[in-house]
Amino acid sequence: MAFSGLLRPAVLAASRSPRVERAITRMPATKKMVDRFVAGETERDAVAASSALLGSGRFVSIDYLGEDTTDLDHARGTVAHYLRLLSALADLRAANESPVPRLEVSLKLSALGQRLPQNGYAIAREHAYEICTAAKAAGIWVTVDAEDHTTTESTLAIVRELRLDFPWLGTALQAYLKRTEEDCRTFAGPGARIRLCKGAYREPAAVAYQSRSAVDESYLRCLRILMEGKGYPMVATHDPALIGAALGHVRESGRKSGDFEFQMLHGIRDAEQRRLVGAGHSLRVYVPYGDQWYGYFMRRLAERPANIAFFLRSFGRDR
Repeated sequence: MAFSGLLRPAVLAASRSPRVERAITRMPATKKMVDRFVAGETERDAVAASSALLGSGRFVSIDYLGEDTTDLDHARGTVAHYLRLLSALADLRAANESPVPRLEVSLKLSALGQRLPQNGYAIAREHAYEICTAAKAAGIWVTVDAEDHTTTESTLAIVRELRLDFPWLGTALQAYLKRTEEDCRTFAGPGARIRLCKGAYREPAAVAYQSRSAVDESYLRCLRILMEGKGYPMVATHDPALIGAALGHVRESGRKSGDFEFQMLHGIRDAEQRRLVGAGHSLRVYVPYGDQWYGYFMRRLAERPANIAFFLRSFGRDR
């Protein structure tokens, strides 16, 4: 196995370690890397970053960072934060009217109480319903993020319930999970919005493909299902080969620019983002913010060997 292949599991394991978190968050080098991937810590930071992206012709999905909440008050605080964010986005939305909402927020159900020991499912569902209600009133979309495989069944069940009242609600599916091909068939119907990504968590071989080639092959199978379906595919990838495959499916299916979109992460492949927009494609940038950035940051490090190498070089200079 290549060195980068050995490092990725270690970095993903570290993303769940409080001890490693304490060490890394105190390192001066960390801030430089975090600033690349995370838009800031406040609503004002998120709105400013979103305004700049919208001005460049891109769409935006804003995520208030946080996950694995096991405290009800904390979960309620996350809901209150999203309600304030939606209010703060009102002026931006008014200035960026379009048939496909250019503004969206992304939710992690574990941040809304999904893992609470008592009634976590019902609590997360009600919190998500409250946010969706406010988003609908503001004319802003919502997508439910994917997390590790232990939450998948619960998350998709909540999404199915919420879509009865909010049929535009999106959800993320991860191509490295072996179940995702069938999930794509289930959610490829009219009105469904699926964000298809490769997957960013450390998962066992029993439920997830482990090699890059197997994940890519699964992504291509899932992408075909979504493109041939009647929903609105959201192609979340930075991989040139997968972008090319998506464009091939678009030509074959006769989809127009308003019938699908690309999605990329804040701070990654900015020139390619601009190129796709310049070619007439819709592209949405995932903009995370908040002070609970550690888990997200570590998953971004794990995705590319160059990220890890840069961080390790910076770590060496700080010692």
